[in-house]
Parts: sequence; C-alpha cells; structure tokens
Amino acid sequence: MRLSSSARMLVLGLLQQRPMHGYEITQLAAESELDRWTPVLPGSVYYALNKLEKDGLVRAEAEERTGDRLRKIYAITGEGRTELGRLLLDALAKPPHAVQSALALAATWIHLLPREEALAGLARAEAELAAAREHHRRGRELKAGLSPMADALFDNAAAILDADERLLGRLREVLSGHDS
Repeated sequence: MRLSSSARMLVLGLLQQRPMHGYEITQLAAESELDRWTPVLPGSVYYALNKLEKDGLVRAEAEERTGDRLRKIYAITGEGRTELGRLLLDALAKPPHAVQSALALAATWIHLLPREEALAGLARAEAELAAAREHHRRGRELKAGLSPMADALFDNAAAILDADERLLGRLREVLSGHDS
C-alpha cells in the first residue's frame, strides 16, 4: 500500500503543531471529519506514522502507558518539516478539485439504463448533495470567523455544491426530455 501525499501532509501538519500519539491524530481527524473534505481516511494514520518513521520524517519521542497499551508519542523531524513544506507547495500548485468523476463516465452510457432507474439514481445523488449542503452549513456555522482562509474554502465548497446541483438538474431535464 502506498502512502498518499494527503495522508503524509495531514500527519506531518498535525505533528508540526506539537508531538502526539496516533490515537490523538486519529481523533482529531475524525472530529474534524477530514475524510469529508480531503482524501484522507482516519484509519490511515497508523500506517502513515509507521511509514513516516521509517522514512525519518517523524520520530518516536516518548512512550506512554495506558493500561495494557503502550503508545508512542511522535514528533516531526527536520526532514519532516522540509517534506511538509514540499507537500504544501505541491498541493497549492494543483487545482482544488478534479474534473474527473465516475458520474461523467456513467453519463456516457446512461442510455443503457431504463429512464426511471436513471432518474432514481440522479434523485439519490440529489439527496446526497442536499445532505452534503446541510453538513457544509453546519460546519460553516461551527467555524464561523475562524479565518479568512477558512471562509474562502467554505465559499469554494458552496460554489461546488451549487455547480453540482445545477449539473444534476440539467441531467434530470435531459433524461426527462425537457432539454431547454
């Protein structure tokens, strides 16, 4: 299994703030619901820590015993800081969202499905989009005034949700024979 640059950036970025153990990093990722906004699954943290330690980008700074468990507390190394900077620059140099989508491929062969089934599939996508919009609204309320950077990211996410809603509506119109 290959360690994604997003997982590397997440773990190194959090360790840049202060030394932590894997469970703490996983909890922070889960509480922030990072898997909704980034391609990082909270479960990949331990794999990332092991790989980053082998690569010399983090080091076990201490061990903490909790019951029968021994937890390593990790800290970022100088090489890790350099790698984090490189990862940040690489990520900033890419468009924020890919235009590639499984939906685009499915739309190519949508005519192979019965119209009602295709419309039902789009209705499910619209329901998921409505749930994502509600989640986004709640997240924005919780993080209101956090920073101008966070505001820009929330504005962008809202624009993407709007564009996705327009696309699904347009596909529904085409399928229903109401192409305008």
